[in-house]
Amino acid sequence: MDPSFADGRAGIDAALVCRLIAAQFPRWSGLPVRPVEVDGWDNRTYRLGTDMTVRLPTAAGYVPAVVKENEWLPRLAPGLPVAVPEVLAVGRPGEGYPFPWSVRGWLPGETADRARIDDLASFAVSVAEFIRALQRCDTAAGPLAGEHSFYRGASPAHYDQDTRRYLAQLAGHVDTARAAAVWAAALAADRTGRPVWFHGDIAAGNLLVADGKLAAVIDFGTSGVGDPACDLVIAWTMLAGESRRAFRAAVGPDHGTWARARGWALWKALLMMAENLGTDDALAAEQFRVINEVLADHDRFG
Repeated sequence: MDPSFADGRAGIDAALVCRLIAAQFPRWSGLPVRPVEVDGWDNRTYRLGTDMTVRLPTAAGYVPAVVKENEWLPRLAPGLPVAVPEVLAVGRPGEGYPFPWSVRGWLPGETADRARIDDLASFAVSVAEFIRALQRCDTAAGPLAGEHSFYRGASPAHYDQDTRRYLAQLAGHVDTARAAAVWAAALAADRTGRPVWFHGDIAAGNLLVADGKLAAVIDFGTSGVGDPACDLVIAWTMLAGESRRAFRAAVGPDHGTWARARGWALWKALLMMAENLGTDDALAAEQFRVINEVLADHDRFG
Protein backbone atom coordinates (compact mmCIF):
# COMPACT_ATOMS: atom_id res chain seq x y z
CA MET A 1 0.00 0.00 0.00
CA ASP A 2 1.14 3.50 -0.76
CA PRO A 3 2.12 5.01 2.65
CA SER A 4 0.20 8.17 1.79
CA PHE A 5 -3.01 6.20 2.47
CA ALA A 6 -1.97 5.23 5.98
CA ASP A 7 -4.30 7.74 7.63
CA GLY A 8 -7.21 6.69 5.41
CA ARG A 9 -7.75 10.05 3.67
CA ALA A 10 -4.60 12.01 2.89
CA GLY A 11 -3.77 10.20 -0.33
CA ILE A 12 -7.16 10.71 -1.97
CA ASP A 13 -7.42 13.87 -4.04
CA ALA A 14 -8.75 15.06 -7.38
CA ALA A 15 -5.46 14.27 -9.14
CA LEU A 16 -5.72 10.63 -8.05
CA VAL A 17 -9.30 10.44 -9.30
CA CYS A 18 -8.20 11.83 -12.68
CA ARG A 19 -5.48 9.19 -12.95
CA LEU A 20 -7.85 6.36 -12.02
CA ILE A 21 -10.43 7.50 -14.55
CA ALA A 22 -7.86 7.90 -17.32
CA ALA A 23 -6.37 4.44 -16.66
CA GLN A 24 -9.59 2.45 -16.23
CA PHE A 25 -12.40 4.43 -17.88
CA PRO A 26 -10.73 6.52 -20.59
CA ARG A 27 -14.10 7.41 -22.14
CA TRP A 28 -14.57 9.76 -19.17
CA SER A 29 -11.04 11.13 -19.07
CA GLY A 30 -10.91 14.86 -19.55
CA LEU A 31 -14.11 15.47 -17.59
CA PRO A 32 -13.64 17.92 -14.73
CA VAL A 33 -13.15 16.40 -11.27
CA ARG A 34 -13.92 18.38 -8.13
CA PRO A 35 -14.79 17.62 -4.48
CA VAL A 36 -18.41 17.65 -3.35
CA GLU A 37 -19.43 20.37 -0.94
CA VAL A 38 -20.42 17.94 1.84
CA ASP A 39 -18.18 14.89 2.11
CA GLY A 40 -18.33 11.88 4.42
CA TRP A 41 -15.71 10.17 6.54
CA ASP A 42 -16.03 6.55 5.34
CA ASN A 43 -15.67 7.55 1.69
CA ARG A 44 -14.48 10.52 -0.31
CA THR A 45 -16.70 11.64 -3.15
CA TYR A 46 -15.84 13.73 -6.21
CA ARG A 47 -18.01 15.14 -8.97
CA LEU A 48 -17.10 13.76 -12.39
CA GLY A 49 -18.41 16.06 -15.06
CA THR A 50 -21.99 17.17 -14.41
CA ASP A 51 -23.79 13.83 -14.22
CA MET A 52 -21.50 11.50 -12.27
CA THR A 53 -19.63 11.04 -9.01
CA VAL A 54 -16.63 8.95 -7.98
CA ARG A 55 -16.80 7.26 -4.58
CA LEU A 56 -13.61 5.98 -2.91
CA PRO A 57 -13.37 4.21 0.47
CA THR A 58 -10.99 5.94 2.86
CA ALA A 59 -9.80 2.80 4.65
CA ALA A 60 -9.87 -0.98 4.31
CA GLY A 61 -12.63 -1.28 6.92
CA TYR A 62 -15.05 0.58 4.64
CA VAL A 63 -14.43 -1.52 1.53
CA PRO A 64 -17.06 -4.20 2.30
CA ALA A 65 -19.74 -1.51 2.50
CA VAL A 66 -18.92 -0.16 -0.96
CA VAL A 67 -18.75 -3.65 -2.46
CA LYS A 68 -22.15 -4.35 -0.91
CA GLU A 69 -23.62 -1.17 -2.38
CA ASN A 70 -22.25 -2.01 -5.82
CA GLU A 71 -23.98 -5.39 -5.73
CA TRP A 72 -27.27 -4.54 -4.07
CA LEU A 73 -28.23 -0.99 -5.05
CA PRO A 74 -29.19 -2.06 -8.60
CA ARG A 75 -31.40 -4.79 -7.15
CA LEU A 76 -33.08 -2.60 -4.54
CA ALA A 77 -33.64 0.51 -6.67
CA PRO A 78 -36.69 -0.72 -8.66
CA GLY A 79 -38.67 -1.29 -5.47
CA LEU A 80 -37.98 2.09 -3.87
CA PRO A 81 -40.14 5.23 -4.18
CA VAL A 82 -37.28 7.73 -4.50
CA ALA A 83 -33.93 7.70 -6.25
CA VAL A 84 -30.87 5.92 -4.86
CA PRO A 85 -27.31 6.03 -6.25
CA GLU A 86 -26.95 4.37 -9.65
CA VAL A 87 -23.74 2.37 -10.02
CA LEU A 88 -22.31 3.10 -13.49
CA ALA A 89 -18.91 1.42 -13.21
CA VAL A 90 -16.78 -0.40 -10.66
CA GLY A 91 -13.09 0.47 -10.49
CA ARG A 92 -10.24 -1.68 -9.24
CA PRO A 93 -7.18 -0.74 -7.17
CA GLY A 94 -4.59 1.20 -9.13
CA GLU A 95 -2.40 4.30 -9.37
CA GLY A 96 -1.23 3.62 -5.81
CA TYR A 97 -4.81 3.52 -4.48
CA PRO A 98 -5.36 0.15 -2.77
CA PHE A 99 -9.15 -0.29 -2.72
CA PRO A 100 -12.01 -0.92 -5.18
CA TRP A 101 -14.02 2.20 -6.01
CA SER A 102 -17.02 3.14 -8.14
CA VAL A 103 -18.52 5.67 -10.53
CA ARG A 104 -22.12 6.60 -9.83
CA GLY A 105 -24.81 8.81 -11.22
CA TRP A 106 -25.13 12.27 -9.70
CA LEU A 107 -28.31 12.78 -7.66
CA PRO A 108 -29.61 16.35 -7.55
CA GLY A 109 -30.76 17.79 -4.26
CA GLU A 110 -29.41 19.06 -0.96
CA THR A 111 -29.05 17.27 2.35
CA ALA A 112 -32.19 17.44 4.45
CA ASP A 113 -32.55 20.51 6.60
CA ARG A 114 -35.74 21.79 8.20
CA ALA A 115 -35.30 25.09 6.37
CA ARG A 116 -35.34 23.27 3.00
CA ILE A 117 -38.46 21.19 3.74
CA ASP A 118 -41.90 22.48 2.86
CA ASP A 119 -43.84 20.41 5.41
CA LEU A 120 -41.91 18.38 7.98
CA ALA A 121 -44.82 16.04 8.74
CA SER A 122 -45.26 15.22 5.04
CA PHE A 123 -41.50 14.76 4.74
CA ALA A 124 -41.61 12.36 7.70
CA VAL A 125 -44.30 10.32 5.96
CA SER A 126 -42.17 10.18 2.80
CA VAL A 127 -39.22 8.86 4.81
CA ALA A 128 -41.51 6.29 6.43
CA GLU A 129 -42.78 5.22 3.01
CA PHE A 130 -39.20 4.72 1.85
CA ILE A 131 -38.46 2.58 4.91
CA ARG A 132 -41.59 0.48 4.36
CA ALA A 133 -40.75 0.00 0.68
CA LEU A 134 -37.21 -1.05 1.56
CA GLN A 135 -38.61 -3.59 4.01
CA ARG A 136 -40.71 -5.10 1.21
CA CYS A 137 -37.66 -5.76 -0.98
CA ASP A 138 -36.65 -9.37 -1.55
CA THR A 139 -34.24 -10.50 1.17
CA ALA A 140 -33.08 -13.67 -0.62
CA ALA A 141 -29.28 -13.93 -0.31
CA GLY A 142 -29.17 -10.46 1.25
CA PRO A 143 -26.34 -9.71 3.70
CA LEU A 144 -27.44 -10.49 7.25
CA ALA A 145 -26.70 -7.81 9.85
CA GLY A 146 -23.23 -8.04 11.30
CA GLU A 147 -19.81 -6.47 11.19
CA HIS A 148 -20.36 -5.09 7.65
CA SER A 149 -23.35 -3.07 8.95
CA PHE A 150 -21.58 -2.12 12.20
CA TYR A 151 -24.25 -4.33 13.78
CA ARG A 152 -27.11 -2.11 12.68
CA GLY A 153 -29.99 -4.52 12.13
CA ALA A 154 -28.78 -6.74 14.97
CA SER A 155 -29.73 -6.42 18.62
CA PRO A 156 -28.63 -3.21 20.33
CA ALA A 157 -27.20 -5.55 22.97
CA HIS A 158 -24.04 -5.64 20.85
CA TYR A 159 -23.32 -2.15 22.25
CA ASP A 160 -24.38 -2.89 25.83
CA GLN A 161 -20.92 -2.59 27.36
CA ASP A 162 -20.21 0.65 25.49
CA THR A 163 -23.55 2.15 26.49
CA ARG A 164 -23.03 1.38 30.16
CA ARG A 165 -19.58 2.96 29.97
CA TYR A 166 -21.05 6.13 28.44
CA LEU A 167 -23.73 6.25 31.14
CA ALA A 168 -21.06 6.11 33.83
CA GLN A 169 -19.00 8.74 32.02
CA LEU A 170 -21.96 11.11 31.70
CA ALA A 171 -23.21 10.80 35.28
CA GLY A 172 -24.08 14.31 36.43
CA HIS A 173 -24.63 15.48 32.86
CA VAL A 174 -27.68 13.40 31.91
CA ASP A 175 -30.39 11.61 33.88
CA THR A 176 -28.59 8.29 33.90
CA ALA A 177 -31.29 6.45 35.88
CA ARG A 178 -33.95 7.22 33.28
CA ALA A 179 -31.50 6.57 30.46
CA ALA A 180 -30.63 3.18 31.95
CA ALA A 181 -34.36 2.36 32.01
CA VAL A 182 -34.66 3.20 28.32
CA TRP A 183 -31.67 1.00 27.54
CA ALA A 184 -33.03 -1.88 29.63
CA ALA A 185 -36.37 -1.66 27.81
CA ALA A 186 -34.57 -1.77 24.44
CA LEU A 187 -32.64 -4.89 25.42
CA ALA A 188 -35.76 -6.59 26.77
CA ALA A 189 -37.77 -5.98 23.58
CA ASP A 190 -36.99 -9.12 21.60
CA ARG A 191 -37.37 -9.05 17.82
CA THR A 192 -40.14 -11.42 16.67
CA GLY A 193 -40.76 -10.50 13.03
CA ARG A 194 -39.02 -11.82 9.95
CA PRO A 195 -35.72 -10.20 8.89
CA VAL A 196 -36.17 -7.35 6.40
CA TRP A 197 -33.95 -4.92 4.55
CA PHE A 198 -32.80 -1.91 6.55
CA HIS A 199 -30.75 1.13 5.49
CA GLY A 200 -28.84 1.48 8.75
CA ASP A 201 -28.24 5.24 8.69
CA ILE A 202 -31.47 7.13 7.99
CA ALA A 203 -30.17 10.56 8.91
CA ALA A 204 -30.46 14.09 7.55
CA GLY A 205 -27.10 13.85 5.77
CA ASN A 206 -28.24 10.80 3.79
CA LEU A 207 -31.61 12.22 2.73
CA LEU A 208 -31.65 14.57 -0.25
CA VAL A 209 -34.31 17.22 -0.65
CA ALA A 210 -35.39 18.92 -3.87
CA ASP A 211 -38.24 21.42 -4.19
CA GLY A 212 -38.93 21.01 -0.48
CA LYS A 213 -39.55 17.25 -0.66
CA LEU A 214 -37.64 13.99 -0.24
CA ALA A 215 -35.92 13.28 -3.56
CA ALA A 216 -33.29 10.61 -2.87
CA VAL A 217 -31.66 8.44 -0.22
CA ILE A 218 -27.91 7.85 -0.31
CA ASP A 219 -25.17 5.93 1.53
CA PHE A 220 -26.33 2.33 1.92
CA GLY A 221 -23.00 1.28 3.42
CA THR A 222 -24.57 0.07 6.67
CA SER A 223 -27.55 -1.60 4.99
CA GLY A 224 -28.43 -5.25 5.34
CA VAL A 225 -31.11 -7.73 6.32
CA GLY A 226 -32.28 -7.90 9.92
CA ASP A 227 -34.17 -5.77 12.44
CA PRO A 228 -35.37 -2.42 11.01
CA ALA A 229 -35.52 -0.67 14.41
CA CYS A 230 -32.25 1.14 13.67
CA ASP A 231 -33.94 2.97 10.78
CA LEU A 232 -36.35 4.77 13.15
CA VAL A 233 -33.75 6.82 15.03
CA ILE A 234 -34.63 9.87 12.93
CA ALA A 235 -37.83 10.09 15.00
CA TRP A 236 -35.77 11.75 17.75
CA THR A 237 -32.80 13.22 15.90
CA MET A 238 -34.76 15.24 13.31
CA LEU A 239 -38.46 14.92 14.05
CA ALA A 240 -40.63 16.06 16.95
CA GLY A 241 -44.26 16.64 17.80
CA GLU A 242 -46.54 16.35 14.79
CA SER A 243 -43.82 15.13 12.43
CA ARG A 244 -42.76 12.36 14.84
CA ARG A 245 -46.37 11.26 15.28
CA ALA A 246 -46.84 11.21 11.50
CA PHE A 247 -43.65 9.21 11.05
CA ARG A 248 -44.61 6.62 13.67
CA ALA A 249 -48.11 6.23 12.26
CA ALA A 250 -46.77 5.77 8.72
CA VAL A 251 -44.08 3.26 9.71
CA GLY A 252 -46.44 1.37 12.02
CA PRO A 253 -43.85 -0.23 14.32
CA ASP A 254 -44.91 -2.53 17.13
CA HIS A 255 -44.13 -1.56 20.72
CA GLY A 256 -40.92 -3.61 20.84
CA THR A 257 -39.53 -2.16 17.62
CA TRP A 258 -40.14 1.36 18.89
CA ALA A 259 -38.40 0.49 22.19
CA ARG A 260 -35.36 -0.89 20.35
CA ALA A 261 -35.32 2.21 18.15
CA ARG A 262 -35.16 4.37 21.28
CA GLY A 263 -32.23 2.25 22.40
CA TRP A 264 -30.37 2.84 19.14
CA ALA A 265 -31.03 6.59 19.38
CA LEU A 266 -29.87 6.67 23.01
CA TRP A 267 -26.67 4.70 22.31
CA LYS A 268 -25.60 6.99 19.48
CA ALA A 269 -26.45 10.19 21.37
CA LEU A 270 -24.60 9.03 24.48
CA LEU A 271 -21.57 8.12 22.36
CA MET A 272 -21.54 11.48 20.58
CA MET A 273 -22.07 13.45 23.76
CA ALA A 274 -19.34 11.56 25.60
CA GLU A 275 -16.89 12.15 22.74
CA ASN A 276 -17.66 15.86 22.36
CA LEU A 277 -18.38 17.08 25.86
CA GLY A 278 -15.89 19.85 26.60
CA THR A 279 -14.54 19.97 23.04
CA ASP A 280 -17.60 20.74 20.88
CA ASP A 281 -20.24 22.26 23.10
CA ALA A 282 -22.77 22.75 20.31
CA LEU A 283 -22.62 19.12 19.21
CA ALA A 284 -22.75 17.90 22.79
CA ALA A 285 -25.79 20.09 23.44
CA GLU A 286 -27.56 18.64 20.40
CA GLN A 287 -26.94 15.11 21.70
CA PHE A 288 -28.26 16.17 25.11
CA ARG A 289 -31.43 17.33 23.37
CA VAL A 290 -31.80 13.97 21.60
CA ILE A 291 -31.27 12.09 24.86
CA ASN A 292 -33.98 14.12 26.57
CA GLU A 293 -36.37 13.56 23.64
CA VAL A 294 -35.80 9.81 23.95
CA LEU A 295 -36.32 9.86 27.72
CA ALA A 296 -39.54 11.84 27.40
CA ASP A 297 -40.82 9.45 24.73
CA HIS A 298 -40.13 6.48 27.00
CA ASP A 299 -41.86 8.21 29.92
CA ARG A 300 -44.93 8.74 27.75
CA PHE A 301 -45.19 5.43 25.93
CA GLY A 302 -43.21 3.03 28.13
